[in-house]
Amino acid sequence: MNKITTAAAAVLGLMGVGLAPVAQAAPNWAASPAHSVGLFYPGQSSWEWALTTADHPGADKFKAGKNCAACHDGDEKNMGALLVSGKKNEPSPIPGKPGSLAANVQFSHDDQNLYVRLTFAEGSQPNAHGDAAYATKVTMMLNGGGVPEAGRAGCWGSCHDDSAGMPSAGGSARTMYLSKTRAALSRQGGGDALKPAAALDALKAGGYQLEYWQAKLNPGAAAVAANGVIFDKRVETKPTNVAAQASNAGGTWTVVLSRKLNAPGAVPILAGHRYTVAFAVHSGHTAKRFHYVSFERSLVLDAGAADFVAK
Repeated sequence: MNKITTAAAAVLGLMGVGLAPVAQAAPNWAASPAHSVGLFYPGQSSWEWALTTADHPGADKFKAGKNCAACHDGDEKNMGALLVSGKKNEPSPIPGKPGSLAANVQFSHDDQNLYVRLTFAEGSQPNAHGDAAYATKVTMMLNGGGVPEAGRAGCWGSCHDDSAGMPSAGGSARTMYLSKTRAALSRQGGGDALKPAAALDALKAGGYQLEYWQAKLNPGAAAVAANGVIFDKRVETKPTNVAAQASNAGGTWTVVLSRKLNAPGAVPILAGHRYTVAFAVHSGHTAKRFHYVSFERSLVLDAGAADFVAK
């Protein structure tokens, strides 16, 4: 699991895993201690909901500068239990679905690649019949610092009230998007009206874009890697820049995602720079929502003040 040789990469590629080129040396997991990250069921709690005082008691604190994790880190289990029950922000609860899970997360890097490893048990997951192809999907969001809302709220920076499956979607298949790409934003979201092309180009030039890495999983099968960007919508990168490996032992997944530090068109990963990451797990054949999410976490390479230090 920890060693990837050129030959193994070639074999996995023939199996359709979609591995990007990776270094032959094993990630140095021993140098980077694992940290537990709580992931919880968020229901239909959107970015706009989080900013609305009448709906979210912490909205004023957030608007005054306090980040999500600063208030809620450690409370994921309680929040997930409430939301998954259907008592708050969930009109279509799935009976028997756990409200949270905990993942042990590690980062490592060599001179070519950044690696992240997540180990977690899903528990007993009812079949939501949302994604017939994959039982589980594991995703990491990466913010290079250009998306302030993701730096303060993780995945919520791109989860809007009018995205598919959300309260104001009105049947739309609208994907995740970033607020500043919209001409206007209301309590119901930003709709499809975008800012002028010149303004969008300026946002991109300033690094206003999120990247996601994903492993699509079925027990007993090779992991399928995917990645892409979120700007005015979510767009998958093809061919993928990301490699994925996974194993399942006794109901516990171990998933490794990696990509080159300087992949074409991707967020450059540099020593001395601070990044924000957040994690999501879709369990029980879920799609678009009914998943588990984490709050924002910080990441640096080699040394520095952050939740994760990749060595």
